[in-house]
Amino acid sequence: MKGPRRPGLHQSPAHEGHKSDEMVASLVRLAIWEDIGPGDATSLTVVPEDAHATAELLAKEGGVLSGLRAAMAAIDAVDPSVRVRLIKEDGDVFAAGEFLLLMEGNARSLLTVERVLVNFLQRLSGVATMARRFVQKVEGTGVAVVDTRKTTPGFRFLQKEAVVHGGGANHRMGLYDAYMIKDNHIIAAGGITAAVDRARSGPDLFMIVEVRTPEEVREAAALEVDQLLLDNMSPEEIRSSIDVIRKIEAERDLHRAWIEVSGGITLDTIRSKAVPGVDIISIGALTHSAPSVDLSLDFRLAKS
Repeated sequence: MKGPRRPGLHQSPAHEGHKSDEMVASLVRLAIWEDIGPGDATSLTVVPEDAHATAELLAKEGGVLSGLRAAMAAIDAVDPSVRVRLIKEDGDVFAAGEFLLLMEGNARSLLTVERVLVNFLQRLSGVATMARRFVQKVEGTGVAVVDTRKTTPGFRFLQKEAVVHGGGANHRMGLYDAYMIKDNHIIAAGGITAAVDRARSGPDLFMIVEVRTPEEVREAAALEVDQLLLDNMSPEEIRSSIDVIRKIEAERDLHRAWIEVSGGITLDTIRSKAVPGVDIISIGALTHSAPSVDLSLDFRLAKS
């Protein structure tokens, strides 16, 4: 049996280079515009212009840190003279009561940037923390936990980066960087084989085909695609499908397709779905259902 044509996992968004930097910068500008607008009315009026302060970011519960790239961009946009000392880095585990970073600078600036900074960090740390919980459930199985496109609009690069910080990996970034032939594509094309044939007439992209029944498994396994997605199957159905796929590949000397499992995966069920032969388990909840981690900013006015 031949090896796979190329890896079945995509790179972290950090490897997307300037594209992700531009997306993050745009998102930070939007966050500042919606929260600060023409200026922080309260701080500009109540806080003396020359007041100096320190602020420590406190974790009120445990988790995994993510979002520093956006947080630092927000600080730079509001006041680049603010000094920052990182106590924890993206991907670091923290406990309740720990400080994650220290800021020092103009008091107005610290108060103005507070909500934008905390919003990014607590939301993205929530995604990283959720990813870590799922990854821990399949430790020792060799199965990769990956995200989906079920992300908050505009936050995709950062949320997928947060999944990596939590120990997971990334599925395709968007509709543009891989073929993913799902049930509606199959209906529109007139069948799995027709859909794959049409895709092969286009750009040479990694190809994933979703299958849901034994008949679809047999048809798709013979087409030598890069990855087969077993959708909403029980552990027994997953085992049976993998046996069929590997038998067809061996008989026809086809390359080994990557096996992805998806559909309603929870922390309670993921281990049972990580059967031998599964390479990837994709979970929309990593990004669409992750609760924010509770963080707060401890503000102190500097002594004159």
